[in-house]
Amino acid sequence: MSRSRVFLFTALAMIAFAGNSLLCRAALKQTRIDAATFTLIRIVSGALCLGIIVQIRKGTLHNAGSWLSALALFGYAALFSFAYLRLTAGTGALLLFGAVQATMIFWALRKGERLDAKQLMGLLLAVAGLVALVFPGLTAPPLGAALLMLGAGIAWGVYSLRGKGGGDPLRATAGNFLHAVPLAVLLSLVMLRSSNFDRAGIGYAVASGALASGIGYAIWYTALPALKASGAATVQLSVPVLAAAGGIALLGEPITLRFVIASIAVLGGIALVLFERRTAAS
Repeated sequence: MSRSRVFLFTALAMIAFAGNSLLCRAALKQTRIDAATFTLIRIVSGALCLGIIVQIRKGTLHNAGSWLSALALFGYAALFSFAYLRLTAGTGALLLFGAVQATMIFWALRKGERLDAKQLMGLLLAVAGLVALVFPGLTAPPLGAALLMLGAGIAWGVYSLRGKGGGDPLRATAGNFLHAVPLAVLLSLVMLRSSNFDRAGIGYAVASGALASGIGYAIWYTALPALKASGAATVQLSVPVLAAAGGIALLGEPITLRFVIASIAVLGGIALVLFERRTAAS
């Protein structure tokens, strides 16, 4: 694949990932759909879209995915939706991807990897940025919603770790989405009394599942083999910036000095860890 196509596919994938935050926030802010119903429609539409893509590629979903990975995927999607009831798009994306990267870094440490002084400083800087973002104050996001989004990030980090080296990632993701459907149905049944939706909310949920998740993942997995591991991890740090910009431009959300400072600390700290790891490996 040419460099220009890798760049284009990577950029489109990051826009799709940021789009998930924007679509979820727009649905829960501007329509009547509830978080559980949004999660159900997102997962079902994602499973259908990914299943069709796998079939087009002459693949099969037989024995694809696993229940443990599906549980992590469902946990991410559900916590993600409920967190966005009270978070802005940019703040939610920053908490999400900060928690994802932190989870994967801490797992690497647990498996025996060691950080040098600069990497340790980067990790501490990223953690300090997240703490500063959620620390009580006039511009701090609601603590409960922030904790839900951090939980979503941990779940996505676990899902990503379980998927490493697991064969065809697109087929595995399609299988995991399919396994997550009954879990989303169960959540909707539990929350049935508070369920609500309208045409616009359903449209946002389908777009999040089929386009931002299904097609977004397909594009990402097309570009992924051409990217180094550190580059693939680092490029995802652009998502909170894209989500914040979209939230300001499309949803009229404000940007605060606290968010800017926390973003610099979290993204800069994680990038320092990843760039140092790439340098050490080269």
